[in-house]
This record gives sequence, structure tokens and C-alpha cells, in this order.
Amino acid sequence: MAELSRKQKQELAKLLYTRGGFSQKEIAEKVGVSEVTMSKWVNGPEKWDLLKTSITATREEQLRRLYLQLSEYNTHIEGREKGSRYPTSKEADAMNKIAATIEKLERETGAVDILNVSKKLLDWLRTFDLAKAQELSDLFDAFLKDNLK
Repeated sequence: MAELSRKQKQELAKLLYTRGGFSQKEIAEKVGVSEVTMSKWVNGPEKWDLLKTSITATREEQLRRLYLQLSEYNTHIEGREKGSRYPTSKEADAMNKIAATIEKLERETGAVDILNVSKKLLDWLRTFDLAKAQELSDLFDAFLKDNLK
């Protein structure tokens, strides 16, 4: 597996920090950066703590709302007089942004699901086989990194 770029490491770190329940030190070790770098990322312009707090709604709820917004745009456009049932450039732009957000959320869900399942499995495995848990943790890390490419 090829080495991750700095941007890929940062994205993996952000995913682990906002959704994984790991400490900054654990994440720094997992992605291969210093604790200082990790701290800079967490406290940087994106404010990962605020992001972590803002993720209270489930992905399913966010997706449901986005699909509803897209549906409302379509209903509004279809309700116009015949011959003017095309979105305006402003409407088309908004619809494209909603569709792009939906696609991004659906793609990211896979990584979040992998992370959640791996964490639960590793927590369970650590209770009776610490060595096997560490070995599996390394495999999960590699799998996650490979899926971020």
C-alpha cells in the first residue's frame, strides 16, 4: 500500500477524531503524524471540536432532509405552467449542490461504518486477546487508509 499524502492523513485523522472516539495521541499514532501536528489540525480553521459537536444528527437524517429539499424543488418546478417547467439557473445550481452533498454523504458513510464496526470489534476482542486486537487494529487501519484513496 502506498504512503498516504499529508491531506489524506489529515482527512483520516478528522474522521477518527470526529466520529471514532479516539484520543488525539492515538490518532496521531494511527495516521503517522506528531501530536503537535494533530493538535494544530484539531484547533485549526476547521475547528474540529465544533465539527465533532455539530454531528449530532445521524447521516440518515441529514440524507433524508437533503432528499426532501431536492423533492421540494422538483415539485415546485413541476407545478409551473407548461413550457416553463425548467429550473432557473439559481434553482439548478442549488439542486446540483444538494446532489453533490448527498453523493459525498453516501460515499463517506462507508468509511464511518467501517470505523464504527472495527472499533466495536476491537473493544470486544481486547477483553480476551490483546495481541490479536492489536494485529487486527493494524489491518483495520490499513483497510481504512486504502478506502480513503
